Amino acid sequence: MSGQNFYFGDNVNMHGGTGHTGFVKGQVAAANVTGAAASTDLQAAVQHLLQVVEELRDRLPAAEGEVLDDYLPAITADTATVPPQARHRALYAVAGIAATVGALGQPVVEAVNKVLELLAA
Repeated sequence: MSGQNFYFGDNVNMHGGTGHTGFVKGQVAAANVTGAAASTDLQAAVQHLLQVVEELRDRLPAAEGEVLDDYLPAITADTATVPPQARHRALYAVAGIAATVGALGQPVVEAVNKVLELLAA
């Protein structure tokens, strides 16, 4: 991999100007969905995810269902109260559990992908 450069973190260049106070981190620009529409779409996607998780949970052994239950609070809580990393970790864990049961878990995997897409928008 010689000749390739990888940069992790922030790269800020300022040339001139006055009154620089810093920059906002963790903010993502909305692509096609903004404001209230983004919030409404995300809420609907999370509700759909909860519905398909509940349907899957009824078909899982009790121990796996309990693991799903452990991750749901990080997914359903208000986005301002849960760190983005914790929410993503929970979503990936739920998708991983769903993926282990094959076609039965496919609706959950698709619902998780939709929520992740809306969070990135």
